Amino acid sequence: MSAEGAGPVPGDHADRIRWNAKWAAGSAPSFTPHPLAVRALALGLPDGPVADLACGPSGTALLAAEQGRRVTAVDVSEVALGLLGDEARRRGLDGLVTLLHADLSAWAPGPRSYALVLCTGFWDAAVFATAVGAVGEPASLLPAGFALIGQSDLTGRERRQMLARRRAPEIACPPREATQGDGI
Repeated sequence: MSAEGAGPVPGDHADRIRWNAKWAAGSAPSFTPHPLAVRALALGLPDGPVADLACGPSGTALLAAEQGRRVTAVDVSEVALGLLGDEARRRGLDGLVTLLHADLSAWAPGPRSYALVLCTGFWDAAVFATAVGAVGEPASLLPAGFALIGQSDLTGRERRQMLARRRAPEIACPPREATQGDGI
């Protein structure tokens, strides 16, 4: 198992302190994958690695590795990453899991570097925008009920932009009767 960094996480980083304290205090991780991740990993995704953001001691990262995918597990807490690494070794998955100790605001994956990026316990719009660029074809991963409005590569930036919206429900309209003003 390898460990990488996206730049050092400052020792006084508030999230690092909070999450390290939780996991160092003996909180027992369940290593149960998040139900949304279970669904996403069952979608028949294209080949490629998975990123699990703000992963903690993640059952999601372990599930993806059990399916034979390379996984980058990113978290601000090195204590949580240590617990995840120990469990991955115990399960014989350490060759598929890369631990990345990073503040997600500094996470900078290459474009189209992941088949799937999961983040089930953290939300930040800027991190989401970065994650979209890290997935090869974000439009193909839109859930049912969403329509792609536009998707394009941004020249010279190695980034992709996508605009999607929830589809409006179809409303059945009764046939309209012709009136004199219709020119009939």
